[in-house]
Amino acid sequence: MHAIIETGGKQYRVTPGDVLRVEKILGDVGSQVELAAKAAFSDTGELVPGASVKGTIVGNGRGDKVIVFKFKRKKQYKKTIGHRQSFTEVKVGEISV
Repeated sequence: MHAIIETGGKQYRVTPGDVLRVEKILGDVGSQVELAAKAAFSDTGELVPGASVKGTIVGNGRGDKVIVFKFKRKKQYKKTIGHRQSFTEVKVGEISV
């Protein structure tokens, strides 16, 4: 069985046992979270309505630094900034109907 969940403005295809990095979710490491499933499919491929996905927060962290460089030619304008996105690692437990 697999499901499609939406969190942080993105959609993910998950199966039980998957560990995925999503946008920051409030909660401590080891706490349970419930994610609403946009769609869930049985092993035969049939759509299962009204499913939800339960998971456990495995860890929190911040991603690699992304350098943003802004530049306008002939105007002596240069600006460099960095960004590190926060994330939460979630281990998918069960997909309940």
